[in-house]
Amino acid sequence: MPTPLDPSSIPKFVNSLVIPPVYEPNVIKNCSNGKVVSHDYIVNVSQFTQQILPNGFPETTVWGYGGRVRDPETGEIIPHFRFSPGATFEAKRCIPINVQWVNDLTEPNPLPVDPTLHWADPNNLGMPMPPFPSFPPGFPLAQYPVPIVPHLHGGETESASDGHPDAWFTAGETLTGPAFEKSLYHYSNQQEPATLWYHDHTLGITRINVLMGLAGFYLLRDPRDPLDRPKSVLPKGKYEIPLAIQDRSFNTDGSFAFPEIGVNPEVHPYWQPEFFGDTIMVNGKVWPNLDVEPRQYRFRVLNGSNARFYNLMFSNGMPFLQIGSDGGYLSRAVRMTSLLIAPGERADILVDFSQLVPGTKLILQNDANAPFPDGDPVEPETTGQIMQFTVLDKPAINPRQLPALLNFITPLIRNSRKRTLVLVEVMGPNGPLEVLLDGQKWHNPISELPLVGSTEDWELVNLTMDAHPIHLHLVQFRVLSRQAFLADNYLTDWVALNGEPPLHHPTRILPVRPYLLNGPVTPPPNERGWKDTVRANPGEVTTIRVRFAPQNATILTIPGINLYPFNPSKGPGYVWHCHILDHEDNEMMRPYKVRELW
Repeated sequence: MPTPLDPSSIPKFVNSLVIPPVYEPNVIKNCSNGKVVSHDYIVNVSQFTQQILPNGFPETTVWGYGGRVRDPETGEIIPHFRFSPGATFEAKRCIPINVQWVNDLTEPNPLPVDPTLHWADPNNLGMPMPPFPSFPPGFPLAQYPVPIVPHLHGGETESASDGHPDAWFTAGETLTGPAFEKSLYHYSNQQEPATLWYHDHTLGITRINVLMGLAGFYLLRDPRDPLDRPKSVLPKGKYEIPLAIQDRSFNTDGSFAFPEIGVNPEVHPYWQPEFFGDTIMVNGKVWPNLDVEPRQYRFRVLNGSNARFYNLMFSNGMPFLQIGSDGGYLSRAVRMTSLLIAPGERADILVDFSQLVPGTKLILQNDANAPFPDGDPVEPETTGQIMQFTVLDKPAINPRQLPALLNFITPLIRNSRKRTLVLVEVMGPNGPLEVLLDGQKWHNPISELPLVGSTEDWELVNLTMDAHPIHLHLVQFRVLSRQAFLADNYLTDWVALNGEPPLHHPTRILPVRPYLLNGPVTPPPNERGWKDTVRANPGEVTTIRVRFAPQNATILTIPGINLYPFNPSKGPGYVWHCHILDHEDNEMMRPYKVRELW
């Protein structure tokens, strides 16, 4: 059996931060007028080894996305680059992208697939009954072949290209899921410029496919963006850096360590409700260092962890500016000294190192409990540290003045229904068996059927003890408020109305208004932009306003009128789920369909 690696034995800040290169497209032009029609890519998924731990430690077997990239230093084309996280897509607004995704995984999954969950099941293994074998070997028919399906998180995407959890495919597309239509995905790129990301989304195994390395950045830019042009106010080139923060645990042989015994092993032999690693990895390196010049940098921050929240701050307490959230620029820059970021969320921040003495070493720190908010505190010397910044001895350059208004964000006006949706836990003898959305399992009939063009309010009523990052596919929404409520009273009355979950009938709605306490609290300034993932705190009702129309629609939308460049009612549909991947894999995900008027 592998021996766990003591995280305190790993030297910190000796790895240099790796900045993922950018995929190089095949530019398709109209032969008659020379206009660019699309940027096309071929991206494959394969297994390889990578030096994640410092030199002197063994390499780690990972999965990663690979393709053609341009070397940022030499400008030369590298035809078959692969790394984890994957290379970055640099997309241009209004220029579509076509990606041929290729599954080249030909070895069994090295992490335990739990077939007692509702999962892809390419071999039609079915639901095994106890007694369950220990892992390894687990269930060989669950470990191989490995299904994948990529999802562009935050993208306004046709459902056939959205990465539906049941649209998976194995190597060579020998086996495909019931929602599979194609592996050549189309991304229209008509939404606002933003920090998006891509990752695997296969039903029931997202947590282990992503942990093995299947994630990467997708930066959507607008050539007309006055903030992002050459010689404009924002840092560019080597001063603009994406940071994918993920927690991992390792064995002494360099392999990833992942739980192999479930919290309720007589029901789910290998599944645990949250994975929390004991080291922090940034851009595929554990506890890296970045040498910075004394000037301003732009960091695109992604929480790509399975379950860990981060509350980030600098060791000297210095402030920074947040200029963007999940779906693009905020209206105004927000001065902050700490940043709370949940799994799946992104933050676009500006950090000014110009006032620091050369040789200064700053540590980006974390103090978020796990689970968040009332779980165990971080270990100050391990999970309490993210990475280090070392200031170089170069001339200082002061940052340029930002405009007072960064972005005009269209107000959303509700023109349709309000939904009350409950987050509820089903407990077993040793902890959660599953967490459910509105008491329903994944396979139950679809209950969320919004009309295209409608704008709805969703009240997320959290009856659990943890915060859940709730993510909706297709749309960018706005956070309206959070409000405390009498959670125990509401739970008692909800169960009396519906019965104990999981439910085997449509959920009966219990209005939450009589249980509310105090008044609604508006979101902090850095949450007042476009969002696709929202933190639903325990004991609170989180209300979001969701418009099933393009983000850039500046007119009042009308229910039944489709303004998307595609028909969102076609194809397998979309999903909404908790972005704690361990929850998502075990029923905390529901399908939804956008309807047409006729």
